[in-house]
Amino acid sequence: MSAATGHRTLLVELLTEELPPKALARLGAAFAEGIRAGLDKHKFLAEGSVSTAYATPRRLAVSITQVAARSPDVKLREKILPVSVAFGPDGQPTPALTKKLAARGWSHLTAADFERAPDGKGESLFYGYIAAGSDLAAGLAAVLTDTVDKLPIPKVMVYQRPDGSDQKFVRPAHRLVALHGADIVPVAVLGLEAGRITEGHRFQGQRIIELADSGDYAASLAGAGKVIASFARRQDHIAAQLASAAAGLDADLQPDAVYDALLDEVTALTENPAVYMGRFEREFLAVPQECLILTMRANQKYFPLFDRAGRLRQEFLIVSNMALADPKWIVQGNERVVRPRLADAKFFFDQDRKTKLADRVARLANVVYHNKLGTQLQRVERLQKLAAQIAKLIGSDPGLAQHAAALAKADLQTDMVGEFPELQGIMGRYYAQHDGEPAEVADAIEQHYRPKFAGDRLPEGSTAVCVALADKLDTLAGIYGIGLVPTGDKDAFGLRRHALGVLRILIERRLPLDLTELLRLAVARFPTGMLSATVAGDLHGFMLERLRGLQREEGYTANEVEAVLAQMPVRIDLVPARLAAVREFGALEEAAALAAANKRIQNILKKADAVGSEIDPAVLTDAAEKSLHAALLAAEPLVGAELAAGRYTTALKSLAGLRPEVDAFFEQVLVNADDAKVRANRLALLNRLGGLMNQVADISRLAS
Repeated sequence: MSAATGHRTLLVELLTEELPPKALARLGAAFAEGIRAGLDKHKFLAEGSVSTAYATPRRLAVSITQVAARSPDVKLREKILPVSVAFGPDGQPTPALTKKLAARGWSHLTAADFERAPDGKGESLFYGYIAAGSDLAAGLAAVLTDTVDKLPIPKVMVYQRPDGSDQKFVRPAHRLVALHGADIVPVAVLGLEAGRITEGHRFQGQRIIELADSGDYAASLAGAGKVIASFARRQDHIAAQLASAAAGLDADLQPDAVYDALLDEVTALTENPAVYMGRFEREFLAVPQECLILTMRANQKYFPLFDRAGRLRQEFLIVSNMALADPKWIVQGNERVVRPRLADAKFFFDQDRKTKLADRVARLANVVYHNKLGTQLQRVERLQKLAAQIAKLIGSDPGLAQHAAALAKADLQTDMVGEFPELQGIMGRYYAQHDGEPAEVADAIEQHYRPKFAGDRLPEGSTAVCVALADKLDTLAGIYGIGLVPTGDKDAFGLRRHALGVLRILIERRLPLDLTELLRLAVARFPTGMLSATVAGDLHGFMLERLRGLQREEGYTANEVEAVLAQMPVRIDLVPARLAAVREFGALEEAAALAAANKRIQNILKKADAVGSEIDPAVLTDAAEKSLHAALLAAEPLVGAELAAGRYTTALKSLAGLRPEVDAFFEQVLVNADDAKVRANRLALLNRLGGLMNQVADISRLAS
């Protein structure tokens, strides 16, 4: 529809002081979607209406096409009351009806104005009417206020407007623009009256920009304002410049999650971005590149450059908020700023290497790990014993594992990690190498923190695996054992992450370890009475819950996962093979019938007082139970051999041959016979059958 019929483009912009960069993309999307969804709900948008979000460090805005000047009238039908409640036996309106009509402003209506219609079991009174549409100003005012109130603001700021009124928002807001075509929409929010004035770039753009029409917004800001208003377009512009600059140097940006996060941040810090190249002195390359990378990315928002082998280069890329023909002063200023930071990193590295890691371990006695769990030194002593025990279980070198665990936390006492906590483990590896420690020990110091997040790499060497398991198990036992159990989204100590780390290591490294034994060993390292008495069992359940989610992410159904995990497995490394077997079994024609039979067996056994497993062949009288017994005796050694060889799929599939005998038994045999001896014998037969069927998984869980 055209402007002539009342449908025009709507522009809403809130101009503010600098918004928090890490929240800008989310705020911009929420602002645009809130206004679009609100206007759509109130029928202001025509079919095919398109909304465009804008977000810069100083503004949140949205442009929406095909917005009506007035929402249409709507035909409504409202239920008033059941007829039996609305009218008395004499047919006259009851006080309940009179009160309801008065509350709705309908006291003038008579019985003839209502419709009687069936409603469930009875008849109700309905009133049909036309609800008049509203002007855009009224609709937008409500939607704008609601949207601003619901924005995902990380921290609210209270500030005072020039008129003395107090306002609450993420940052002080200074202007509001609301244009419907060329017309100002008279709305207000945060103490601001809407107008048509926006502002350009602080230093390079026209400060005051008067918008003649809502459709001029993006072009006016880009031209006179020197502002790329769209967050997405600005990000693409920066990414293209970064890629071009890197290619010109035959360098690599190493795009990864850190690169993407930094790209988001610099996009949120700029309105007219330009990429320039800086350079630092070669001497700094003697410092571990992780230190330099962290300094440049985290502190300065620079993009480090790497050669094709992944080694850090002297050059780095700066994303400036000013596009200049000659950026010499910007480049020199940034080089001057980064130099002392790199010099600090070099100083820390040089100083730290003067003291061996082994000589720092005793200082961990001065660092509190948790006020209920002691110091970091006490924790390290637990890790040493636990890592050595795990090493014995997997056939690794206990001495190496114990030594690596002893040094694992020593870099917490270095200047570099004190300045950059993100480098713990990484710096420990460098310092261990400098001290002449075995390569396996140095690697374990870094890798014992893995996996740090979903999809992260696992520790690689056996010593690293031992220390990583010890570290995570100690955290789980200690923190969970003093009652700091994760609730909802709160998991301050990352227990879910640690649990998933243990599970992934056991599964992906195929370690033949008993999880309950690992948990018992971890708990045993703490003083008696320090942890809850049930912590090992509680943690087993907690970790199986994490395993449920992990296996669902692998594509298994809830029933398939439950069939395996309902048996509370302790050999986590065998779970994937058991799940694969359950899936293949479930595809068999006989699977549904056997699962249903298994479920029936479980229900029968639950109701029985006492059930044995010894079957007396002399008491078997019915042909069907004799056949089932014979089939059971034939199947047991076959299934046992397959299980012993780890062939779970074959073991489960072999159960399919039992279906005819199982079906016949339930069709022809009365389990709860009057004769107690016969009944006990039949229950024992079912008990043995159920045990045979459920050795891989509880297949009754597959029954629908």
